[in-house]
Amino acid sequence: MDTAAVSAEPATKRKRIRELEVMVAETITETPDTTTLVFFTGNDRLEYLPGHFMTIDPHEFPQLERFTAFLEDQKGKKELPRAYSLTSCPHEKYLAITVKEERYVSGQTKYPPLLSPLLVRRLPKGTRLKITGFTGPYVLSPDVESKTDHLVHVCAGSGIVPNYSIIKHCLVEHPKLRHTLIYSNKTWDDVIFGRQLTELAKKHPDQLKIVHTLTRESAPVDAGPSVVRHGRISEALLREFVPDPSAVQVYCCGPGISKFERDAAKARGEQAPPRFLEASLAALAAIGVDNKQIHRESYG
Repeated sequence: MDTAAVSAEPATKRKRIRELEVMVAETITETPDTTTLVFFTGNDRLEYLPGHFMTIDPHEFPQLERFTAFLEDQKGKKELPRAYSLTSCPHEKYLAITVKEERYVSGQTKYPPLLSPLLVRRLPKGTRLKITGFTGPYVLSPDVESKTDHLVHVCAGSGIVPNYSIIKHCLVEHPKLRHTLIYSNKTWDDVIFGRQLTELAKKHPDQLKIVHTLTRESAPVDAGPSVVRHGRISEALLREFVPDPSAVQVYCCGPGISKFERDAAKARGEQAPPRFLEASLAALAAIGVDNKQIHRESYG
């Protein structure tokens, strides 16, 4: 499965889904395996919320036809559109997504990824394509300011994308809200939006605090005003940066246990080991964050 937002929450209100033709106006390399695609949308007024996603159908790319057909033969079913969270937010003049290339890992991945390698590495400026959007329940509630003044974002890898949109939106539209972003990656080179996040933290020191947790980084890191810790997101780390667990709203996004991993573990008579999402939710529960305070989105 390519990088797709798979929500663990029910949608409370469905918006009308629309199909839109766009053109790739710019491609921005964020990390060695992650690219932001900026789309030109004409004069259409786009209505969406920070945290929404859009979908792209692999069938519209002739260069993928043989791979798509092969995978459909293997799976015995049609390849579905892939979902990608929006990087942009409504007050910005452009529409954009950020895609991390997925890898095929023997024993961990059932099928090779289909669409993300093309989007990340081989989609030139000027390419026209159709997208479908915009939807998803991983958004701010309309009355968020009556629930909290502190949003905690717990993310890993490309799970930063919808939270980045939410943070940018809130800094403009909800200046009373404070944000703590706890963001996990392997190394500093894997941090998506590293420069942009540093600039936001410098510009909004009273509203945005960033904590980077790096699991495989040995070299010193200059993260500007951000905090850098080594290791994974843990109960102790969350206790340090979430002083009042009962008063926050948490947005948690990152890799979760995939269906393939769950089925493979079941076949072995085992439980699938927790991934980022499951481990983070357990740590949040341990420090006293109620499940009702947590908004989650996983991929895998």
